[in-house]
Amino acid sequence: MVPRGDEERAPATLHDTFDGALAAAGLLLVAAGDGLWLVGLPEGPVHQADAEPGFVQDMNEGPVTAALRPRVPALRRLIPVADATLARQAMALIDDEGKTLVRVAVCAVSTGHGSATVLTLSPLRGYDRPHARLRAALDPLGDPEAALTALRPPAMRYTAKPPVDIAADMPARKAATLLARTHLSVARANERGIVADHDTEFLHDYRVNLRKVRSVVSLFTGVWSEKDTTRLKDRFRALMAPTGPLRDLDVHLLDRDRYMEMVPEALRPGIVALFDDFAKERAAAQAALARHLESDDYAREAAALEALLASAKRLKPGPAADVPVAPFAQDLIWSRYRKVCKRAARIDDATPDEEVHALRIHCKKLRYLMEFFAPVFGPSEVKPLVKALKGLQDTLGAFNDAAVQQDALRAVLERLPRRGAARIEIATSIGALLTVLAQRQAEGRARVASSFAAFDSPETRAGFADLFHRGKEAA
Repeated sequence: MVPRGDEERAPATLHDTFDGALAAAGLLLVAAGDGLWLVGLPEGPVHQADAEPGFVQDMNEGPVTAALRPRVPALRRLIPVADATLARQAMALIDDEGKTLVRVAVCAVSTGHGSATVLTLSPLRGYDRPHARLRAALDPLGDPEAALTALRPPAMRYTAKPPVDIAADMPARKAATLLARTHLSVARANERGIVADHDTEFLHDYRVNLRKVRSVVSLFTGVWSEKDTTRLKDRFRALMAPTGPLRDLDVHLLDRDRYMEMVPEALRPGIVALFDDFAKERAAAQAALARHLESDDYAREAAALEALLASAKRLKPGPAADVPVAPFAQDLIWSRYRKVCKRAARIDDATPDEEVHALRIHCKKLRYLMEFFAPVFGPSEVKPLVKALKGLQDTLGAFNDAAVQQDALRAVLERLPRRGAARIEIATSIGALLTVLAQRQAEGRARVASSFAAFDSPETRAGFADLFHRGKEAA
């Protein structure tokens, strides 16, 4: 290959979502002095002069924004991940007569943490074979995602669902400690993003992973002593509690457009006023949580919990501590599966809401257990069972969301001033929302029976029995 023209070098900043959506797609988003460059697309580097990285839906329209839209989750903000030097060079693959066979755009990026080079090949008409040979020669040379991830500082190399290597013969206490330690680490990786308020997914991931830690502590019965188990339950519950108000407000604000669609146009000004109030409350809640996460008390408690989980031996063993993971997991999953089936079969139009909510919690616990132990029983075997369970969870989740939203809106009504035009406007709109949400809750309840019937298919029953019951009997 030979160069075409001079190399261009410039200081730049790499942007990506915190969870590396672009790196996973083999793409680099580089902000340089002349705008944004998106590198790694099949058609070659794309440039846009008038764009600032952020939420893609808020960026100016242009070729970079258009290319990012299907590749970046709407709830994730593009944030700076590393300062870099960008070098661009046009090159060509030529034959013995100097004819250009393939045009090559070379983009080399280096940071203080690593370097990567992205080549974009452009075939010329009539030269498909040289293009195919060059691509075949280059494809085995590297893993694009690994190379692009290596450009980021270690603190920015985030995986929301890291693999946890659990073996079938591993003692249950060791597996529990490993799972709890891993998910606590993932939760803590989100702290800076919550404080900076980059996007709502930081808090969401933080809470999901703390919930998984709490599930390990509460569901892995007997792996630790009763005293240590109770102590862990209390401490992790206290660690998570301050995040509730902000997450509730985030959920409201993310539902703004949906709420607007629920009411007639004449009532929408009241929804606007309501969400203006939510936004003010959210700002205060976010500031309060940021102060908490940056406090010495929080730092000490989080570090102390990490130290407790640093080794399986730091917590006293319970009666099931040394039980091998495989039979231990089978007992847990089969028992929880039977509870789900029995509770779901009893639900009808007269079932109290509390029992429907309890079923949702049991389904969530069953899903966590199946995901925790998927490496033991085979991800390909567990995946279809999780997919079947997810259908039931989605129905129960819609029912629960409608109920929770009604409770939250009633609480807002109670806090409104007793008099004033603004109160009347907001209260009228909330009344309309409550009517629609009550109807959706009723529709959700009506779908529970059919969703359970779909989950309780012969194939799913056989799948659960084969993995978590018959296999144990054979052993």
